[in-house]
Amino acid sequence: MMFALIITGLILKKVGVVGKEAQKGMTNLVIDLILPCNIIYSFMIKFSSKIAQDFVVILVISILIQVFCVILGGVLYNKCSVKRKKCLRYATICSNAGFLGNPIAQGVFGMMGLTLASIYLIPQRIMMWSEGVSVFTEAPTKKEMLKKIFTHPCIIACEIGIVLMLTGWRPPHFLEETITSVSNCNTAMSMLVIGMILADADPKTIIDKDVLFYTFIRLLIIPFCVFIPCWLLHIDSLVMGVSVILAAMPAGATTTILASKYDCEEEFSVKLVVFSTAASLITTPLWNMILLKF
Repeated sequence: MMFALIITGLILKKVGVVGKEAQKGMTNLVIDLILPCNIIYSFMIKFSSKIAQDFVVILVISILIQVFCVILGGVLYNKCSVKRKKCLRYATICSNAGFLGNPIAQGVFGMMGLTLASIYLIPQRIMMWSEGVSVFTEAPTKKEMLKKIFTHPCIIACEIGIVLMLTGWRPPHFLEETITSVSNCNTAMSMLVIGMILADADPKTIIDKDVLFYTFIRLLIIPFCVFIPCWLLHIDSLVMGVSVILAAMPAGATTTILASKYDCEEEFSVKLVVFSTAASLITTPLWNMILLKF
């Protein structure tokens, strides 16, 4: 179903039904409204000590993954040009889990998978506006960084969701139904936008040795380095599944946005995003198949 939606988005972009500006508007709509509603909806569950334990475990795993990705990005790409290295480092630190992760986590693992994904993504969103941005420019001041973090719609949604879950309070019925209805658009809208991103690819020029190397690291090595410790430590299968799948997400679209803003090989950054996203259509189902056996 997700694959069909991606193909639909690709066709819509190719035939001109959706242009560049419309795609940008759809992306903003997902990030600023649909995804936050999806996050709030995911927290409307009955709280328990088991859920609290899973939250702590997946948060620790996510923090360790982010630290690992920062170190990895700092040592792997030293032979590349300075500008290209910046794109590769950022794309290693900040994957597309924040955009693509939630619908996949919900589709594969259900409501609880979606809730765990929302917790998992908190450290990545913090890194995106701190270490991630500093890759392209000077490190932001603490005031700027905190403002970016705490005013991000998805972080606000997590805060609201946690309050709803801990207190058991629910918004008025009409508002709850509105949140649920908007949330239900997440998978369709996200996959359509991913298809539109893929439509920008030029098969003749997209293959690049640095892109191939990055894709191998991002989609196979990083999730493998998450899977093995989780398996050896007998981490809960759902927590392990969400952690591995989100660690296996492709380069984030913000890679291209920042590369364009700071004049760091925008064309190369597009190749990173498009090729790794296309490759993830193969590797994500493969990781799902592996996880089903554990």
